[in-house]
Amino acid sequence: MEKKESRLSTPEQDAIRKPLLELHSALLKLHKALLDSEKIVYEKNIGPIQSPNHFFQLLTNDPYFAWLRPISQLIVAVDETLDEKEPLTSDSVDFLMRQAVFLLVPAQSTGEFAERYVVALQRDPRVILAHAQVAKHIGSGKPLT
Repeated sequence: MEKKESRLSTPEQDAIRKPLLELHSALLKLHKALLDSEKIVYEKNIGPIQSPNHFFQLLTNDPYFAWLRPISQLIVAVDETLDEKEPLTSDSVDFLMRQAVFLLVPAQSTGEFAERYVVALQRDPRVILAHAQVAKHIGSGKPLT
């Protein structure tokens, strides 16, 4: 098994990474809250989800859950940025923060994700709380340009 090269940790790199790590953690909690909320609605309106494997199959293949893919893709983009061998730059962090703002601030986005996200925010207090944590971290770095 190949050992992953370790990144040199400097105070500057740690300061650049911190807001992105915090955003990542908050996005994972929001993603989980959205999945749990949508699962409840799916089971109420369409039918029971038989197992975790069945739920995974629905998440990856059923059009009902397709609207969640943009947040999944944002989480993957943050993961990939954090895992890069090259030093992290403020520009790359700012880019991901802007993507998060565009995706998760209802006034900034349109389309199916925005519409269904607003419905989830209105329906489920857990989604609201998780959204608030993401919003807090979106604004935790230097001002976005």
